[in-house]
Amino acid sequence: MQKSNSFIKAYVAYPAQGLAAVLFYTFFRVLPVGMASSIGGFLARTIGPSLSVTHRAEVNIKRVFPEKSTEEVADIVRGMWDNLGRTVAEYPHVARIDTLDTSGRVTVEGTDVYGALSAREGSSIVFSGHFANWELLPATAAQRGIRTTLVYRAANNPFVDWLFRRRKGHADAAIAPKGVRGARRLFKAMKEGQTIGILVDQKMNDGIAVPFFGIDAMTAPALAELALRFDCPVVPVHVVRQKGATFKVVIEEPLEVTKSGDRAADVLALMTQVNARMERWVREAPEQWLWLHNRWPN
Repeated sequence: MQKSNSFIKAYVAYPAQGLAAVLFYTFFRVLPVGMASSIGGFLARTIGPSLSVTHRAEVNIKRVFPEKSTEEVADIVRGMWDNLGRTVAEYPHVARIDTLDTSGRVTVEGTDVYGALSAREGSSIVFSGHFANWELLPATAAQRGIRTTLVYRAANNPFVDWLFRRRKGHADAAIAPKGVRGARRLFKAMKEGQTIGILVDQKMNDGIAVPFFGIDAMTAPALAELALRFDCPVVPVHVVRQKGATFKVVIEEPLEVTKSGDRAADVLALMTQVNARMERWVREAPEQWLWLHNRWPN
């Protein structure tokens, strides 16, 4: 039975899902980005709230915002789905958006921080989370001369993963999948003085417990371990959706990285700063964060 299920998944389900992904990608790519974003947002906020996975988002929101009413929680959920639908529909266009055009769709705050990273010798780490359209971040860095290696979780479906990796926008950035193979690439990139880009808002079962909204959340410590090992700056960056398919990328000053001699304590201290920064971003625009992650223990 297990072999039969594996066969169906590999030769029927995965190819069908991959074909659907390519069709959606092509459909949204031929549309103007504003129209694609609007259609994606409409579809997601119409269908998404009725999906079973929405329950996880509702539980997460109520957990960290117990003071919010049922109506307020529902508004955040609808906004989350609208943003996610827009992000998916914008995906085929992101690599072609000029983040250097001050009159365009993207405004960037804190470009002097990226300028300092580009000018310095040695590696650096840029972190963010699943806020607004997080896919804008690689282009924002690449168009400012920052050579980046991105850490990403490979899709289970190899056809969908291929679609992600072939996008031209990632030609300016190397990709390191999570896991042992990706870790080797990260170390090589850090030794070569590259910038590492990491999304750090997902649960890692074998991570460390770090407060997030006052609740311990299992958090990947790799960011702090790399920063301490290579003595490099850690820069917070996040995207804010302003209206439709227009955005603001906020590049903030590097976090304070201290070395006390107690490695475990230093890792925890830095990751506590990271989670606190992301918590602030979530509070500023809760509907723009991806609440579907199983971020906290049940």
